[in-house]
Amino acid sequence: MIRLAQNLAKPDDRPEKAFEAEFEEPALLTPGLCYQENGRFAGATYHPVLRRVEQFLGSALPKALEVRRERAARMLELDEAVSGAVSELRAKGFESPYLRAFVVARINPLRFRRGAKAEFDETIDKMLAGARRFDPARIRADQVARTGGAPEE
Repeated sequence: MIRLAQNLAKPDDRPEKAFEAEFEEPALLTPGLCYQENGRFAGATYHPVLRRVEQFLGSALPKALEVRRERAARMLELDEAVSGAVSELRAKGFESPYLRAFVVARINPLRFRRGAKAEFDETIDKMLAGARRFDPARIRADQVARTGGAPEE
């Protein structure tokens, strides 16, 4: 999808909003740029947040892609901080395929605000600050166990 956006930006300077049918969802554009930079980016983990903070931009598509590149850089910075928190949890002995989702849920400022929309920069700033001050000492095994997965037999 991001390749489509990049290819359309060259000959066409219509606003990003004009491409809603082609792009389907604005929350898919920024992670697409993240995947170009880091093929192992955990985009699905951030999708619930991005759905609530992303919208199609009114600026011309080439300019909108620049904004999206800046946002992708912020998302990669956030992902790096979340990876650090996950590493700290693993060092403490936690093993779960859901650790990344657990950390993202804990630092999500929109988690308990049903249907709330927010600004991208403000939300990512809060999440980044939360990931940087994440304290694995305050996490209990039962909290991680409730995040998902099949029960152990």
